[in-house]
Amino acid sequence: MMMPLPEAMIAVWVPFAGLFTQPVWDHVQVLWRGAVLCRGPRTVASVLRVMGLGGERRFEKYHRVLSRARWSGLQGARILLGLLVMLLPAWVPIEIVVDETIERRKGPRIKAKGRYRDAVRSTKDTVVKCYGLKWISLMLLVPLPWSPRPWALPFLTILAPSERANLQAKRRHKTTVDWTIQAVKGITRWLGGRRWTLIGDGAYACVHLAHGCRGQGVTLISRLRLDAQLYAFSAPNAPPRRGPKPLKGKRLPSLKARVKEALAYGKDLDIPWYGGTTRRVRVLSNISLWYTPGERPVALRWVLIGDPTGDAEPMAVFSTDVDRPVALIIAAFVRRWNVEVTFEETRRHLGVETQRQWSDLAIARTTPALFALFSLVCLMAYRLVAMGQVLPIRVTAWYRKSEATFSDVLALVSRVLWAEKYFTNSMDQPQPQVLTSEDWDVLLDQLASTA
Repeated sequence: MMMPLPEAMIAVWVPFAGLFTQPVWDHVQVLWRGAVLCRGPRTVASVLRVMGLGGERRFEKYHRVLSRARWSGLQGARILLGLLVMLLPAWVPIEIVVDETIERRKGPRIKAKGRYRDAVRSTKDTVVKCYGLKWISLMLLVPLPWSPRPWALPFLTILAPSERANLQAKRRHKTTVDWTIQAVKGITRWLGGRRWTLIGDGAYACVHLAHGCRGQGVTLISRLRLDAQLYAFSAPNAPPRRGPKPLKGKRLPSLKARVKEALAYGKDLDIPWYGGTTRRVRVLSNISLWYTPGERPVALRWVLIGDPTGDAEPMAVFSTDVDRPVALIIAAFVRRWNVEVTFEETRRHLGVETQRQWSDLAIARTTPALFALFSLVCLMAYRLVAMGQVLPIRVTAWYRKSEATFSDVLALVSRVLWAEKYFTNSMDQPQPQVLTSEDWDVLLDQLASTA
């Protein structure tokens, strides 16, 4: 029997009903509720067990939601983005962070896998590689009432097969930049042409991507190499000559060579920094042309950031919006680190890397669905809090935190789901709530697995 839902949760899920037929939609509701409630691996078997369907003989119909059913994850991403954008106040700009993560998977049936650098186990001096799937995730930065920092909420996660996998499948290989440009075009259409900003790390510092973003009216902010080729603009009053006009002027000194200049003559700014702190930095900025062979030069505002105390290494960031203030460019790039928090929380609390699908279609759907579930849980908690629910911050004697984390948000949503299933209207009933033996088995199994 399907458990009831409060109105706050129904409002989040109703927009997705049109993606599925009615039978598949019924199975989808079982899967997402079970994925929220269960602990440990997020396999379909674990989901059915926590939903009290351990004796379901037709269990394969739930597997087929991921491996065979006809529905579009891309349309689901569009709907989810629309729901998330509605949370933004009118004065908050649309900022989307892009980053990639590796899901460790191996086996002959995982066709899209490749051998990548393991960012978790690698160090500056030692590179550790692992087999897995590369996912490119795009997340909207959203301010939430229970946190002083914006959260990076995923809405679109793309599987990027390795070059070897594409060669074996006789497909054209797309790089991370190719996938990102394709995503930028789609998101711009979804937003109806609204202006927005794409924020990435050094892997997205690419002239080709900068041109792709400018062509869509999107601002790109990313880290810039200190040895990037920067040029002056061509002279507007240069004497006429035969042939094409020059696209750039003379080569400028590299940013690495200007670090001392930045520390000596740069401007001091107090910038919101990593970990919720504030740091005073010394910056030097200008507008130049960025050029790499084979690409047209692109105009950008670069910002060279130095630490007056000498504790941190110098770094540089850039923006394709040359009129954006320096402080806003740095602050936007620093907000990018919230994506790392989301990656960690989805692995720890939503079981990313614990699913065990072997079908190509199921593999391409399951991980994006778990990332999307992170955002959907936050959406449900946001509506519950808006309707008067209290979000308790769970603290202990050895771990006292001042703000809510995703574990608190997930606990709130799980608590409401359990209450709606077992204790609906129990306060109004004169007799005690009686649980069936099946319900007791489910609850005790959850207690045992938690312990």
